[in-house]
Amino acid sequence: MQRTWTSELTHRCGERVLLRGWLHRLRRLAGVSFLVLRDARGLAQVVIDDADLAAFVDRLHAESVLEVEGVAVASSQAPAGVEVREPQVRVLVAASAPPPVHLFQPTLRAQLPTLLDHAAVTLRYPRRRAVFEVTAATMAGFRASLRARCFVEIQTPKLVAAATESGANVFPVEYFGRRALLAQSPQFYKQMMVGVFERVFEVGPVFRAEPHDTPRHLNEYVSLDAEIGFIRDHRDVMAVLRHAIAGMAEAVRSDAAEAAALLDVELPEVPDPIPSVDFREAQRLISAATGERLEHEPDLAPAHETWLGEWARREHGSDFLFVTGFPMAKRPFYTHPAPDDPKFTNSFDLLWRGQELVTGGQRLHRHEDYLAVLAARGEDPAPYAAYLEAFRHGMPPHGGFGMGLERWVSRLVGAANIREVALFPRDLSRLTP
Repeated sequence: MQRTWTSELTHRCGERVLLRGWLHRLRRLAGVSFLVLRDARGLAQVVIDDADLAAFVDRLHAESVLEVEGVAVASSQAPAGVEVREPQVRVLVAASAPPPVHLFQPTLRAQLPTLLDHAAVTLRYPRRRAVFEVTAATMAGFRASLRARCFVEIQTPKLVAAATESGANVFPVEYFGRRALLAQSPQFYKQMMVGVFERVFEVGPVFRAEPHDTPRHLNEYVSLDAEIGFIRDHRDVMAVLRHAIAGMAEAVRSDAAEAAALLDVELPEVPDPIPSVDFREAQRLISAATGERLEHEPDLAPAHETWLGEWARREHGSDFLFVTGFPMAKRPFYTHPAPDDPKFTNSFDLLWRGQELVTGGQRLHRHEDYLAVLAARGEDPAPYAAYLEAFRHGMPPHGGFGMGLERWVSRLVGAANIREVALFPRDLSRLTP
């Protein structure tokens, strides 16, 4: 008999069905028992009125792997209005120990470290699993939105010879007797590929050796990156980013609707265009409201991002806000300066619900400009030779952005800690599981 998924039972009423999954729970009552079977698509209630069969199942640990054959019958008391009766139960794999936490409870009664230590089991909990269905839909939406704009997906090396931003926050790796680094971002490679494909994107891991121990930072995360050739300035990049964000939200709405509903996700409306404010104007607004003196601050503090998020909601009715024109002092060396004042840049951050979500901007594209910037910083261009070669041979004006997948999902599902939305998070203390 062909297998039936639990989600298909509503269409199989009156038929004999074959289910496969895990023993989620057994509830024994005086005259009848209810076996709840879980598979990757949901739950099914199996009615057991045979005392010997109920006793047999009762001796099994939860999470044992079962095969159940029976008749699907409409029942208003069962999940999705269908239950399975007259069951035959076969044990495919008996669990050798009970699970570390009870997965049938409405809320997992365990602290986050316990959930992460036993992730192989606790990720089976429907609400935890739903987070990663939202994650998968997000990546699919990002890919689809950029492919519709003629972008080519690439995969770049994660073992590199030079840092893309700062040598202070990289992980060194021994590489056949030489020192290599885990890549902080695909920045150099995606810029090179603008000279090949004009428009590229990547979905892949990046590594930051930053000793943060906060609810919003990871040392390994998935970055959604894009780079676009033949732009006028950073505003063209912002327009593409807006399209990508809208595609991500729509994919969650269409491809992960049940997971989003289970998690009470409030999907954002992405305005077109997303409102923006210049960095210096943002500082002026915050100073006027709070009395803080910010004129010499080169970046926004988390509290300032929160204030701007509330301002954008109040003034523009938007959960999204671009902050543009950041000072050159806080941007990487490849960032293009603003034409009217080279102390500032053609760059941006996208804030979402009061938190930075994306950083991007226009890049330098002339070889001589790179040599001048590195000389001004007192850096030897030799470590960047392979990167700089692309600019010796003609690169169009270009720009791009990078976005942390986990940060998007964390804000979307309302997670208190970003580790909740990473399958196997890596931070200051965690290398297993």
